[in-house]
Amino acid sequence: MPLTDARLAAARAALAAALEGSGPPVEFTADGRVLPRPEATDPARGGSAGVVAVVRTSGSTGTPKQTLLTGDALAASAAATAARIGGKGQWLLAVGLQFVAGLAVLSRSLHAGTTPVPTAPGPFTPRGFAEATDRLERGTGFRAVSLVPTQLARLLAPDAGPAVDALRTFDAVLVGGARVPEAVRAAAADARIALHLTYGMSETCGGCVYDGVPLDGVTAGLVDGDTPRLRLAGPMVAAGYLDDPDRTAAHFRVDGERRWYLTEDTGTVEGAPGHQRLTVTGRVDDVIITGGVKVSAARVQAVLESLPGVRAAFVGGVPDDEWGQRVCAAVALEPGAPARWDESAARQAVRSALGPPAVPKQWGVLAELPLLPNGKVDRQALLAGFAAPRPD
Repeated sequence: MPLTDARLAAARAALAAALEGSGPPVEFTADGRVLPRPEATDPARGGSAGVVAVVRTSGSTGTPKQTLLTGDALAASAAATAARIGGKGQWLLAVGLQFVAGLAVLSRSLHAGTTPVPTAPGPFTPRGFAEATDRLERGTGFRAVSLVPTQLARLLAPDAGPAVDALRTFDAVLVGGARVPEAVRAAAADARIALHLTYGMSETCGGCVYDGVPLDGVTAGLVDGDTPRLRLAGPMVAAGYLDDPDRTAAHFRVDGERRWYLTEDTGTVEGAPGHQRLTVTGRVDDVIITGGVKVSAARVQAVLESLPGVRAAFVGGVPDDEWGQRVCAAVALEPGAPARWDESAARQAVRSALGPPAVPKQWGVLAELPLLPNGKVDRQALLAGFAAPRPD
Protein backbone atom coordinates (compact mmCIF):
# COMPACT_ATOMS: atom_id res chain seq x y z
CA MET A 1 0.00 0.00 0.00
CA PRO A 2 1.52 3.39 -0.97
CA LEU A 3 2.14 6.26 1.41
CA THR A 4 -1.13 8.10 1.89
CA ASP A 5 -1.85 11.37 3.64
CA ALA A 6 -3.37 9.39 6.51
CA ARG A 7 -0.26 7.24 6.91
CA LEU A 8 1.96 10.29 6.69
CA ALA A 9 -0.09 11.93 9.46
CA ALA A 10 0.26 8.78 11.59
CA ALA A 11 4.02 8.67 10.94
CA ARG A 12 4.36 12.33 11.91
CA ALA A 13 2.43 11.73 15.14
CA ALA A 14 4.52 8.64 15.99
CA LEU A 15 7.84 10.45 15.50
CA ALA A 16 6.54 13.43 17.49
CA ALA A 17 5.58 11.12 20.36
CA ALA A 18 9.02 9.48 20.29
CA LEU A 19 10.70 12.89 20.35
CA GLU A 20 8.54 14.00 23.27
CA GLY A 21 9.21 10.78 25.19
CA SER A 22 5.58 9.72 25.19
CA GLY A 23 6.04 6.98 22.60
CA PRO A 24 8.60 4.29 21.73
CA PRO A 25 11.33 4.63 19.09
CA VAL A 26 9.98 4.01 15.60
CA GLU A 27 10.98 2.56 12.28
CA PHE A 28 9.07 3.30 9.08
CA THR A 29 8.32 0.82 6.31
CA ALA A 30 8.37 1.48 2.58
CA ASP A 31 4.65 2.20 2.60
CA GLY A 32 4.83 4.52 5.61
CA ARG A 33 3.63 2.13 8.30
CA VAL A 34 4.98 2.68 11.80
CA LEU A 35 6.91 -0.13 13.50
CA PRO A 36 7.43 0.41 17.26
CA ARG A 37 11.05 -0.42 18.19
CA PRO A 38 11.26 -0.24 22.01
CA GLU A 39 14.37 -2.49 21.94
CA ALA A 40 16.29 0.45 20.46
CA THR A 41 16.77 1.81 23.98
CA ASP A 42 17.95 -1.52 25.44
CA PRO A 43 21.70 -1.29 26.31
CA ALA A 44 21.99 -5.07 26.14
CA ARG A 45 21.25 -4.87 22.41
CA GLY A 46 23.39 -1.82 21.71
CA GLY A 47 20.58 0.67 22.24
CA SER A 48 20.69 3.75 24.42
CA ALA A 49 18.43 6.26 26.09
CA GLY A 50 17.26 9.03 23.81
CA VAL A 51 16.99 6.89 20.68
CA VAL A 52 13.83 7.82 18.78
CA ALA A 53 14.24 6.15 15.38
CA VAL A 54 15.82 3.16 13.68
CA VAL A 55 16.92 3.48 10.04
CA ARG A 56 18.18 0.53 8.03
CA THR A 57 20.97 1.30 5.63
CA SER A 58 20.41 0.72 1.94
CA GLY A 59 22.62 -2.33 1.79
CA SER A 60 24.40 -1.01 -1.31
CA THR A 61 27.52 -2.79 -0.05
CA GLY A 62 25.60 -5.95 0.81
CA THR A 63 25.68 -5.41 4.60
CA PRO A 64 22.54 -3.57 5.82
CA LYS A 65 22.70 -2.13 9.34
CA GLN A 66 20.13 -0.80 11.80
CA THR A 67 21.22 2.73 12.68
CA LEU A 68 20.08 4.26 15.99
CA LEU A 69 19.20 7.97 15.84
CA THR A 70 18.57 10.04 18.95
CA GLY A 71 16.19 12.94 19.33
CA ASP A 72 19.11 15.26 20.06
CA ALA A 73 20.87 14.17 16.85
CA LEU A 74 17.77 14.77 14.70
CA ALA A 75 17.19 18.15 16.35
CA ALA A 76 20.80 19.19 15.74
CA SER A 77 20.56 18.10 12.11
CA ALA A 78 17.31 20.01 11.57
CA ALA A 79 18.66 23.20 13.15
CA ALA A 80 21.97 23.10 11.28
CA THR A 81 20.21 22.40 7.98
CA ALA A 82 17.82 25.34 8.43
CA ALA A 83 20.73 27.63 9.27
CA ARG A 84 22.66 26.57 6.17
CA ILE A 85 19.86 26.70 3.59
CA GLY A 86 18.45 29.94 4.95
CA GLY A 87 15.16 29.00 6.50
CA LYS A 88 12.70 26.40 7.67
CA GLY A 89 9.23 25.82 6.38
CA GLN A 90 7.33 23.25 4.37
CA TRP A 91 8.98 20.30 2.69
CA LEU A 92 8.02 18.17 -0.26
CA LEU A 93 8.51 14.49 0.60
CA ALA A 94 9.93 12.79 -2.49
CA VAL A 95 11.78 9.89 -0.84
CA GLY A 96 10.47 7.09 1.35
CA LEU A 97 10.24 7.49 5.11
CA GLN A 98 12.22 4.26 5.54
CA PHE A 99 15.31 6.09 4.30
CA VAL A 100 17.22 8.64 6.33
CA ALA A 101 16.48 11.36 3.75
CA GLY A 102 12.74 10.81 4.20
CA LEU A 103 13.00 10.62 7.98
CA ALA A 104 15.03 13.83 7.97
CA VAL A 105 12.31 15.60 5.99
CA LEU A 106 9.75 14.49 8.56
CA SER A 107 12.00 15.56 11.45
CA ARG A 108 12.73 18.95 9.89
CA SER A 109 9.02 19.46 9.30
CA LEU A 110 8.24 18.70 12.95
CA HIS A 111 10.87 21.16 14.13
CA ALA A 112 9.43 23.76 11.73
CA GLY A 113 5.86 23.08 12.84
CA THR A 114 4.78 22.05 9.35
CA THR A 115 3.56 18.91 7.57
CA PRO A 116 5.34 17.69 4.43
CA VAL A 117 3.47 17.02 1.21
CA PRO A 118 4.22 13.61 -0.37
CA THR A 119 4.63 13.05 -4.08
CA ALA A 120 2.09 10.86 -5.82
CA PRO A 121 2.06 7.13 -4.96
CA GLY A 122 3.92 4.84 -7.30
CA PRO A 123 7.04 5.48 -9.38
CA PHE A 124 8.58 8.96 -9.20
CA THR A 125 7.62 11.03 -12.25
CA PRO A 126 8.10 14.68 -13.25
CA ARG A 127 4.35 15.07 -13.55
CA GLY A 128 3.76 13.69 -10.05
CA PHE A 129 6.44 16.01 -8.69
CA ALA A 130 4.84 19.06 -10.30
CA GLU A 131 1.40 18.10 -9.01
CA ALA A 132 2.73 17.61 -5.47
CA THR A 133 4.49 20.98 -5.65
CA ASP A 134 1.13 22.59 -6.43
CA ARG A 135 -0.18 21.16 -3.16
CA LEU A 136 2.34 23.03 -1.04
CA GLU A 137 1.02 25.96 0.93
CA ARG A 138 0.77 29.17 -1.03
CA GLY A 139 2.34 32.41 0.08
CA THR A 140 5.82 33.51 0.98
CA GLY A 141 6.77 30.60 3.26
CA PHE A 142 10.10 28.82 2.83
CA ARG A 143 9.86 25.60 0.84
CA ALA A 144 12.43 22.85 0.32
CA VAL A 145 12.81 19.36 -1.13
CA SER A 146 15.32 16.55 -0.81
CA LEU A 147 16.08 14.42 -3.88
CA VAL A 148 18.48 11.76 -5.11
CA PRO A 149 20.47 12.39 -8.32
CA THR A 150 18.28 10.12 -10.44
CA GLN A 151 15.20 12.12 -9.50
CA LEU A 152 16.89 15.42 -10.25
CA ALA A 153 18.04 14.14 -13.64
CA ARG A 154 14.48 13.14 -14.53
CA LEU A 155 13.11 16.52 -13.47
CA LEU A 156 15.64 18.31 -15.67
CA ALA A 157 15.14 16.10 -18.74
CA PRO A 158 13.94 17.86 -21.92
CA ASP A 159 10.59 16.04 -21.77
CA ALA A 160 9.94 16.79 -18.07
CA GLY A 161 7.25 19.35 -18.84
CA PRO A 162 6.35 21.66 -15.92
CA ALA A 163 8.77 19.92 -13.54
CA VAL A 164 11.56 22.45 -14.12
CA ASP A 165 9.22 25.34 -13.33
CA ALA A 166 8.16 23.48 -10.18
CA LEU A 167 11.81 23.06 -9.15
CA ARG A 168 12.38 26.79 -9.49
CA THR A 169 9.74 27.49 -6.84
CA PHE A 170 11.86 25.87 -4.12
CA ASP A 171 14.12 27.96 -1.92
CA ALA A 172 16.38 24.94 -1.46
CA VAL A 173 16.77 21.74 -3.47
CA LEU A 174 18.93 19.25 -1.58
CA VAL A 175 20.48 16.39 -3.57
CA GLY A 176 22.45 13.57 -1.98
CA GLY A 177 22.89 9.84 -1.68
CA ALA A 178 25.21 9.52 -4.66
CA ARG A 179 27.44 11.55 -6.96
CA VAL A 180 25.62 14.03 -9.19
CA PRO A 181 26.88 13.82 -12.80
CA GLU A 182 28.43 17.01 -14.13
CA ALA A 183 25.84 17.22 -16.90
CA VAL A 184 23.04 17.24 -14.33
CA ARG A 185 24.79 19.93 -12.28
CA ALA A 186 25.16 22.05 -15.40
CA ALA A 187 21.50 21.60 -16.30
CA ALA A 188 20.46 22.65 -12.79
CA ALA A 189 22.64 25.76 -13.01
CA ASP A 190 21.21 26.65 -16.42
CA ALA A 191 17.69 26.25 -15.02
CA ARG A 192 18.54 28.49 -12.03
CA ILE A 193 17.74 25.82 -9.45
CA ALA A 194 18.68 26.59 -5.81
CA LEU A 195 20.75 23.42 -5.64
CA HIS A 196 22.70 22.15 -2.62
CA LEU A 197 24.87 19.06 -3.05
CA THR A 198 24.83 17.20 0.24
CA TYR A 199 27.02 14.50 1.74
CA GLY A 200 26.08 12.34 4.67
CA MET A 201 24.56 9.01 5.58
CA SER A 202 22.13 7.33 7.94
CA GLU A 203 24.81 7.52 10.65
CA THR A 204 24.81 11.34 10.48
CA CYS A 205 21.03 11.87 10.23
CA GLY A 206 21.49 12.47 6.50
CA GLY A 207 23.45 15.28 4.92
CA CYS A 208 25.93 17.01 7.22
CA VAL A 209 28.18 18.56 4.55
CA TYR A 210 26.58 20.97 2.07
CA ASP A 211 28.37 22.01 -1.09
CA GLY A 212 31.63 20.74 0.37
CA VAL A 213 31.32 22.71 3.63
CA PRO A 214 30.44 20.93 6.91
CA LEU A 215 27.34 22.18 8.70
CA ASP A 216 27.82 24.26 11.83
CA GLY A 217 29.09 22.00 14.60
CA VAL A 218 30.42 19.35 12.20
CA THR A 219 34.13 18.53 11.98
CA ALA A 220 35.71 16.36 9.31
CA GLY A 221 38.97 14.47 9.49
CA LEU A 222 40.97 11.63 7.96
CA VAL A 223 42.03 8.32 9.45
CA ASP A 224 45.37 7.23 8.05
CA GLY A 225 45.87 3.83 6.50
CA ASP A 226 46.56 2.20 3.17
CA THR A 227 43.54 4.17 1.98
CA PRO A 228 42.75 7.19 4.23
CA ARG A 229 39.11 7.29 5.25
CA LEU A 230 36.90 10.24 6.08
CA ARG A 231 35.48 10.59 9.55
CA LEU A 232 32.83 13.02 10.77
CA ALA A 233 32.10 14.44 14.20
CA GLY A 234 29.13 16.43 15.36
CA PRO A 235 25.93 16.44 17.40
CA MET A 236 24.02 14.65 14.63
CA VAL A 237 26.17 11.48 14.74
CA ALA A 238 24.12 8.37 15.53
CA ALA A 239 24.27 6.36 18.76
CA GLY A 240 25.47 3.22 16.99
CA TYR A 241 23.95 0.07 15.49
CA LEU A 242 21.31 -2.17 17.00
CA ASP A 243 22.44 -5.76 17.68
CA ASP A 244 25.85 -5.13 16.10
CA PRO A 245 28.47 -4.32 18.77
CA ASP A 246 31.44 -5.11 16.53
CA ARG A 247 30.42 -2.63 13.82
CA THR A 248 29.49 -0.05 16.44
CA ALA A 249 32.96 -0.34 17.96
CA ALA A 250 34.61 -0.16 14.53
CA HIS A 251 32.77 2.94 13.33
CA PHE A 252 31.83 5.05 16.36
CA ARG A 253 34.04 6.75 18.92
CA VAL A 254 33.50 9.32 21.64
CA ASP A 255 36.22 11.95 22.10
CA GLY A 256 35.28 14.14 25.04
CA GLU A 257 31.85 15.52 24.17
CA ARG A 258 32.18 14.76 20.45
CA ARG A 259 30.94 11.64 18.71
CA TRP A 260 32.92 10.53 15.67
CA TYR A 261 31.74 8.31 12.84
CA LEU A 262 34.26 6.56 10.60
CA THR A 263 32.87 6.39 7.07
CA GLU A 264 33.59 3.99 4.21
CA ASP A 265 34.56 6.91 1.99
CA THR A 266 37.84 8.40 0.86
CA GLY A 267 38.48 12.08 0.32
CA THR A 268 40.36 15.21 1.27
CA VAL A 269 39.83 17.76 4.03
CA GLU A 270 41.28 21.26 3.78
CA GLY A 271 41.28 23.98 6.42
CA ALA A 272 40.85 24.11 10.19
CA PRO A 273 37.59 23.20 11.98
CA GLY A 274 35.01 25.84 11.29
CA HIS A 275 36.62 26.68 7.96
CA GLN A 276 36.86 23.28 6.33
CA ARG A 277 36.19 22.09 2.81
CA LEU A 278 35.62 18.42 2.19
CA THR A 279 35.86 16.55 -1.08
CA VAL A 280 34.71 12.95 -1.41
CA THR A 281 36.86 11.06 -3.89
CA GLY A 282 35.27 7.62 -3.66
CA ARG A 283 34.68 4.66 -1.42
CA VAL A 284 37.27 2.47 0.23
CA ASP A 285 35.96 -0.47 -1.78
CA ASP A 286 35.98 1.64 -4.95
CA VAL A 287 39.76 1.38 -5.11
CA ILE A 288 40.43 -1.33 -7.68
CA ILE A 289 43.84 -3.00 -7.64
CA THR A 290 44.41 -4.32 -11.15
CA GLY A 291 47.77 -5.70 -12.16
CA GLY A 292 49.24 -4.26 -8.97
CA VAL A 293 48.07 -0.71 -9.80
CA LYS A 294 45.46 1.18 -7.76
CA VAL A 295 42.62 2.62 -9.85
CA SER A 296 39.96 4.98 -8.49
CA ALA A 297 36.55 3.84 -9.70
CA ALA A 298 35.13 7.29 -8.95
CA ARG A 299 37.66 9.01 -11.24
CA VAL A 300 36.95 6.58 -14.08
CA GLN A 301 33.24 7.17 -13.56
CA ALA A 302 33.73 10.93 -13.79
CA VAL A 303 35.57 10.57 -17.09
CA LEU A 304 32.84 8.39 -18.56
CA GLU A 305 30.07 10.73 -17.41
CA SER A 306 31.80 13.60 -19.18
CA LEU A 307 31.41 11.86 -22.55
CA PRO A 308 28.64 12.95 -24.95
CA GLY A 309 25.50 10.87 -24.66
CA VAL A 310 26.36 9.31 -21.27
CA ARG A 311 23.71 10.06 -18.65
CA ALA A 312 25.26 8.02 -15.81
CA ALA A 313 28.03 5.49 -15.29
CA PHE A 314 29.09 2.84 -12.82
CA VAL A 315 32.61 1.52 -12.40
CA GLY A 316 33.69 -1.37 -10.20
CA GLY A 317 36.14 -4.20 -9.88
CA VAL A 318 35.53 -7.96 -9.94
CA PRO A 319 37.97 -10.83 -9.27
CA ASP A 320 40.17 -11.80 -12.21
CA ASP A 321 42.68 -14.68 -12.38
CA GLU A 322 45.13 -12.68 -14.47
CA TRP A 323 44.79 -9.13 -13.13
CA GLY A 324 43.67 -9.73 -9.55
CA GLN A 325 40.73 -7.45 -10.31
CA ARG A 326 39.49 -6.25 -13.66
CA VAL A 327 37.96 -2.82 -14.14
CA CYS A 328 34.35 -3.00 -15.34
CA ALA A 329 32.08 -0.17 -16.46
CA ALA A 330 28.38 0.18 -17.19
CA VAL A 331 27.06 3.30 -18.92
CA ALA A 332 23.48 4.50 -19.18
CA LEU A 333 22.95 6.49 -22.34
CA GLU A 334 20.71 9.39 -23.17
CA PRO A 335 17.69 8.46 -25.33
CA GLY A 336 18.85 7.98 -28.89
CA ALA A 337 22.51 7.78 -27.87
CA PRO A 338 23.25 4.06 -28.45
CA ALA A 339 23.78 4.66 -32.16
CA ARG A 340 26.49 7.18 -31.23
CA TRP A 341 28.17 5.10 -28.54
CA ASP A 342 31.83 4.64 -29.34
CA GLU A 343 33.55 2.23 -26.98
CA SER A 344 36.92 2.90 -28.60
CA ALA A 345 36.58 6.63 -27.90
CA ALA A 346 35.55 5.90 -24.31
CA ARG A 347 38.61 3.71 -23.81
CA GLN A 348 40.85 6.42 -25.23
CA ALA A 349 39.29 9.09 -22.99
CA VAL A 350 39.99 7.03 -19.87
CA ARG A 351 43.50 6.14 -21.07
CA SER A 352 44.35 9.77 -21.74
CA ALA A 353 42.99 11.01 -18.42
CA LEU A 354 44.05 8.26 -16.03
CA GLY A 355 46.46 5.91 -17.79
CA PRO A 356 46.16 2.42 -19.35
CA PRO A 357 45.44 0.46 -16.11
CA ALA A 358 42.24 2.48 -15.57
CA VAL A 359 40.70 1.49 -18.91
CA PRO A 360 37.73 -0.86 -18.31
CA LYS A 361 38.23 -4.37 -19.61
CA GLN A 362 34.51 -5.21 -19.53
CA TRP A 363 31.63 -2.97 -20.59
CA GLY A 364 27.87 -2.84 -20.30
CA VAL A 365 25.69 -0.38 -22.26
CA LEU A 366 22.25 0.12 -20.70
CA ALA A 367 19.19 2.30 -21.03
CA GLU A 368 19.14 2.70 -17.22
CA LEU A 369 21.43 1.66 -14.40
CA PRO A 370 19.66 -0.67 -11.94
CA LEU A 371 18.65 1.18 -8.78
CA LEU A 372 17.88 0.29 -5.18
CA PRO A 373 14.55 1.53 -3.76
CA ASN A 374 16.29 4.64 -2.39
CA GLY A 375 17.54 5.68 -5.83
CA LYS A 376 21.16 4.60 -5.36
CA VAL A 377 22.81 2.46 -8.01
CA ASP A 378 22.50 -1.25 -7.25
CA ARG A 379 26.23 -1.97 -7.04
CA GLN A 380 25.78 -5.59 -6.04
CA ALA A 381 23.58 -6.40 -9.04
CA LEU A 382 26.00 -4.80 -11.48
CA LEU A 383 29.08 -6.44 -9.95
CA ALA A 384 27.35 -9.83 -9.91
CA GLY A 385 26.57 -9.42 -13.60
CA PHE A 386 30.17 -8.56 -14.43
CA ALA A 387 31.48 -11.44 -12.32
CA ALA A 388 29.21 -14.04 -13.95
CA PRO A 389 30.97 -16.50 -16.29
CA ARG A 390 31.44 -14.98 -19.73
CA PRO A 391 30.75 -16.94 -22.90
CA ASP A 392 33.84 -18.00 -24.83
